[in-house]
Amino acid sequence: MKENKKKSKEKSGLKSFVILLILVIIIAGILLALKIYGENRQIQTGNFLQNIADNTSQEKPEPEEIKLPKTFAGTTRPIAVMIDNHIDAMPQAGLEQADLIYELLVEGGETRLMIVLKDKDLSKVGPIRSSRHDFLDYALENDAIYVHYGWSPKAKSDISTLKVNNINGIFESTSNFWRDKGKYAPHNAVTKTDNIWKIAKRKKYSATTSKEPVLNYVVDEVDLEEGQIAETVTIPYSNHNTVKYTYDAKTKEYTRYSRNKKQTDWNTKNTVTTKNIIITFAKCVSMDSYGRQDISNVGTLDGYYITNGKAIKIKCKKTSRAAQTIYQDLEGNEINVNDGKTFIQICPINAKVTIKDSEK
Repeated sequence: MKENKKKSKEKSGLKSFVILLILVIIIAGILLALKIYGENRQIQTGNFLQNIADNTSQEKPEPEEIKLPKTFAGTTRPIAVMIDNHIDAMPQAGLEQADLIYELLVEGGETRLMIVLKDKDLSKVGPIRSSRHDFLDYALENDAIYVHYGWSPKAKSDISTLKVNNINGIFESTSNFWRDKGKYAPHNAVTKTDNIWKIAKRKKYSATTSKEPVLNYVVDEVDLEEGQIAETVTIPYSNHNTVKYTYDAKTKEYTRYSRNKKQTDWNTKNTVTTKNIIITFAKCVSMDSYGRQDISNVGTLDGYYITNGKAIKIKCKKTSRAAQTIYQDLEGNEINVNDGKTFIQICPINAKVTIKDSEK
């Protein structure tokens, strides 16, 4: 009897152990299944989130950097300097670094240049010559501080009337404006940009401007596909003073010549080149016994825009002396101008300008 009870107890214990073992196995299986499910779920969730991120990045790409023209960028006020263009003044300092250069007829069949500099630091600018009243219009339309060395009677009067922020080197110290010994007077008066800004500060001229550039510069290359070939451009100002440009297809720039001589920069010794040329035909008449010119530049004038080896006819519209000139194509649209240096050639209305392919 006791043995039967003992055997019954042993069977009961074994059964309990087996049941416990089965429960442990079941629980372990459940935990393993849960773990595997969780890992799969995590992977699926990660993939889902990655897909969302990928789709989001595809739907909302990073904004592209907006490129803006470099010419006349920023709010620093430009400086406009009268530059002697007589043969004894060559080479001149500042032609290579200028952003914009105007050339106008003065007395005796000569021309003078006005270089417009923005954010440039030059140790020598010149030779600087006296003011002529027609140049004031272009200093004003650029909101530039106008620098000269002397003035004609008409220019002196107009500077006062038009309230031009000007610096006359004749009235400044020889430490600010000086005669360079490498040339002969009157073709050797020079200064530097630091001196100009020092004088401008003393005169309480604004160093900044809110005025937009005269020209509509663009980043994308302007190719005048419908224009005529313009690989050689010749502009006769007088019998002894002719300007010429030749196009280099590799650099996409024009080399400048004056009086059949390649122009170079006094500072750098480099050849003077330009990206753009604008020609404006204006009536020029002598106004005094010296032969000083009065140029009729207000109104709508004919002209050309030349760049990248091509030229188109344009209209040059100026409503007043201080108003900015608007350059339009023949359909009345303001022209886009390639980012870079521009020479604006304001020449006699009857000048026999030639624009053609390269001279072989």
